[in-house]
Amino acid sequence: MTGPEQLPTLPDLVLPRLLDEARELQPDTVALRRRLHAQPEIGLQLPNTQQQILDALDGLPLEVSTGKTSTSVTAVLRGAKPGPAVLLRGDMDALPLQEESGLDFPSEIDGVMHACGHDTHVAMLVSAARLLARHVDEIAGSVVFMFQPGEEGQHGARHMIHEGVLDAAGERVERAFGVHIYPTLPSGRVHTRPGPLMAAVDDFHVRVLGKGGHGSVPEAAVDPIPAAAAMVGALHTMSSRRFAATEPAVLSVTHLEAGTTTNIIPETAFVEGTMRTLSDSARATMRAEVEKVCEGIAAAYGCRVHVDLTPGYPVTANDPHEAARVLDLASTVLGPDNAAPLPEPIMGGEDFSYVLQRVPGAFALLGGCPPDVDPAEAPANHSNRVRHHEDAMAHGVAMHAAYALSTLR
Repeated sequence: MTGPEQLPTLPDLVLPRLLDEARELQPDTVALRRRLHAQPEIGLQLPNTQQQILDALDGLPLEVSTGKTSTSVTAVLRGAKPGPAVLLRGDMDALPLQEESGLDFPSEIDGVMHACGHDTHVAMLVSAARLLARHVDEIAGSVVFMFQPGEEGQHGARHMIHEGVLDAAGERVERAFGVHIYPTLPSGRVHTRPGPLMAAVDDFHVRVLGKGGHGSVPEAAVDPIPAAAAMVGALHTMSSRRFAATEPAVLSVTHLEAGTTTNIIPETAFVEGTMRTLSDSARATMRAEVEKVCEGIAAAYGCRVHVDLTPGYPVTANDPHEAARVLDLASTVLGPDNAAPLPEPIMGGEDFSYVLQRVPGAFALLGGCPPDVDPAEAPANHSNRVRHHEDAMAHGVAMHAAYALSTLR
């Protein structure tokens, strides 16, 4: 006699259908994405974007609330049966860029553009809510949809966490998932990895103080420009000499400013840039070394210096089990060719890291390169010429739904 434990595993009839269901929703996904793209907003206060989300969610069986310190939106879908809660996230904010993408639906706001794909993230999450609402009878637990402003440097995730997004279902979410579209990866392909996926981000701002004077008598002044120039070289050398080759660490000086004209030695010079690391120890070392280098060089040139270190986002680190599960889901839902381990972390930063510090989960990259462009030559996120392939959004919708359903059934 064959016992239950010896019976073959039945095929999952729901997950393989999710991509087709997401494609059925594609016209709505695209329409919302294009409305958002044309009306981008920056920072934590995005009233038009918030209203677009609220209008799009209207009529769905969701418990919807809005933020107090930002224009965030939190929506909870209750399943037909009791169970744990899962969080899905999409960020909302744009960037201060003048669009030159050539799209037929460009930004209508001067100097503001959705150059990082957050318009696609919102549209994908709204459609995932619609798709999952169709499957509410199969859900044992709750899904929390986190529509987050202020990802581009304003720590929007921290605002939402402080206001209770992780407990919006009445209990702490047990798993969390987010996705970011990347125009330099093949369209529709999902990439992720266990452990560190994206870097910790810190900025440095250095003011070098000397003594101004006439350019013809530099010996009567204390010139801050040679000191600042020496700092640039020393900082770049430091980042390659203080860390082992196996410890990724990046420092870039991105702004150097001093003086006003040809015959005046200025009193001050200004140097600033960014630091990227993948561990707490490397982060602490980098911060300490920047101060040490700048103070030492200033002293050698007879200058004073003020070094201001601005902490940014922590490392975005995936739970190994959840990262593996995301790749398995991508293979099942999108096909094996659309699931690819990411061999190395990316040195960009991401404030979904705050969620993953508190909840096991995974963040994934979704390829969005237009099919007529070589991914190696495609304008990257944060370029004012960036273009994202809209067909990839159906893959993102399906992945959101698959992550929730696979956890809550």
